[in-house]
Amino acid sequence: MVILKKIDEVRAQVKEWKKQGLTVGLVPTMGYLHEGHQSLIKKSVEQNDRTVVSVFVNPIQFGPNEDLESYPRDLEADAKLCESTGADIIFNPEPEEMYADGFVSFINMTGLPNALCGLTRPIHFKGVCTVVGKLFNIVTPDRAYFGQKDAQQLAIIMRMVKDLNFDIEIVGCPIIREADGLAKSSRNIYLTPEERKAAVVLSKAVKLGQDMIADGERDAAKIVGEMKKLISAEPLATIDYVEMVNMDTMQSIEKAEGHVLCAMAVKFGKARLIDNFIAEL
Repeated sequence: MVILKKIDEVRAQVKEWKKQGLTVGLVPTMGYLHEGHQSLIKKSVEQNDRTVVSVFVNPIQFGPNEDLESYPRDLEADAKLCESTGADIIFNPEPEEMYADGFVSFINMTGLPNALCGLTRPIHFKGVCTVVGKLFNIVTPDRAYFGQKDAQQLAIIMRMVKDLNFDIEIVGCPIIREADGLAKSSRNIYLTPEERKAAVVLSKAVKLGQDMIADGERDAAKIVGEMKKLISAEPLATIDYVEMVNMDTMQSIEKAEGHVLCAMAVKFGKARLIDNFIAEL
């Protein structure tokens, strides 16, 4: 496995692979990799001849008061995980490699980003779409892998690929959780021991919502209300949102039917954590 820093180096290697008739998978990440990322890399290695993992903390998806500077980074550990999992390249560019002086071209979207995380992070998905679009053009993968934990992001990327005719298959992969249920996240490192214990309330709320639907409840407001009540009972939790929406449009729904996403963002100290479940009803 090699670590490449330059766009031209990645393009040259991928072109060589494609001359040999090899398929290429891409796993876009911001690094500080954990078992959730590893599951995406494993899936790519299973489904493709070669796998590229991008490790890039993308500055244009962070707002002015967010954690760009403090976002955890550990390229050495990332490289060990990638190599042991079977990746072939880590693409680890500097910001100036991805965004040259005078950069003014962005991929923006209406509708889907204007809900859930997009309400409190208004520039976030514009930055995500732009960097992912650039990675697609640089790596030209056959398939790209994204986790369900970032369900809104997954829906947005799938729509972008459809709308802009990227010849890429998007593969969504399940949420990977700790033994006690907390969804794996690079930002979990921000949690104090007390906040870490409290954060388990997110997966408990997920289970509560799933159980209510399994028991036949279809009133979205009632399901969300009970989930909020459970989370609010945890003193260290501050709810950003808990919402039930249509997975394809991100529009709020009154009844749990069709392709449903129930998503939440909750703050514990300086950590803002997300979790969700998807139901097909």
